[in-house]
Amino acid sequence: MAIPEIGSAAPGFTLPGMIVRGGVRTDDEYSLDAEVGRPVVLAFYPGDATPVCTAQLCSYQQELDDFRDVGAVVWGISPQGLDSHEGFARGSSLTFPLLADVGGDVIRAYGVRAPGLGLRRSVFVIGPDGIVRWRHIGLVGLRFPSAETIRAQVDLLVD
Repeated sequence: MAIPEIGSAAPGFTLPGMIVRGGVRTDDEYSLDAEVGRPVVLAFYPGDATPVCTAQLCSYQQELDDFRDVGAVVWGISPQGLDSHEGFARGSSLTFPLLADVGGDVIRAYGVRAPGLGLRRSVFVIGPDGIVRWRHIGLVGLRFPSAETIRAQVDLLVD
């Protein structure tokens, strides 16, 4: 499928996810529709506990309070299951939800599937109105936008 254009409606979805806070894993369903009214950052990443993915998500974790201060939600999405996500979250001290797109439906809906790689490292900023407001699609997979860059895009939505 095609990558959603900036200014178009973000493809809706509901995925299983988990979060580890205070050493406790909590599983839940995460629905984009439930977040209307606040910005959502979707960080698609190829694999749990891989070097670049760890660097990317840990950088977002370091800035998580800044995202929360402006009412934004940050979700990591990859094709691994919840148990793999739990190990990654615990090992990297991640405290935001990691969603499991095991079937790849959301990865395909956002046009970030990459044959042979699984998915392209990509970030989408969804506005409070459910519209794609910014995106970064990785071509090689080793680069990712900084938390500061993403935060600047979120700030444009809440000013």
